[in-house]
Amino acid sequence: MDFVSIRIITDKIKPLVAFYETITGLTATWFTEDFAELATASCTLAIGSTRTLALFGADVAQSAANRSAIIEFRVGDVDAEYRRLAKIIGGFVQAPTTMPWGNRSMLLRDPDGNLVNFFTPVSAEAIRKFDRNAGALAAEPANATA
Repeated sequence: MDFVSIRIITDKIKPLVAFYETITGLTATWFTEDFAELATASCTLAIGSTRTLALFGADVAQSAANRSAIIEFRVGDVDAEYRRLAKIIGGFVQAPTTMPWGNRSMLLRDPDGNLVNFFTPVSAEAIRKFDRNAGALAAEPANATA
């Protein structure tokens, strides 16, 4: 199994897509006027308008009603991202803070109220945890040549 995307349903698709393009620096791919995706190397953020819900059945999701999920992006320097975004988006839920589990994290809300976390692993353990190549490198023989 491979986790490939998370989808946000919104009444205001264009402003929400523009917000995520601004904070991530990515350009969305629009598949229809009601559906766009922002792809990263590890996962895709899909954004669909409430009009797409008709394809799944009535009342399966509600726009701007999330109070339990956090959309998370690993960044190279959360403090630099904070300074960059402070000029663009204004308020934050939490300024960069080092968490007990070793990530330096900041929280903000998107226009629909969804929590967004930008984080940078800072402890040795957190860095190892998020280094997706660590397992492959550890399995490589010590005398292997590149």
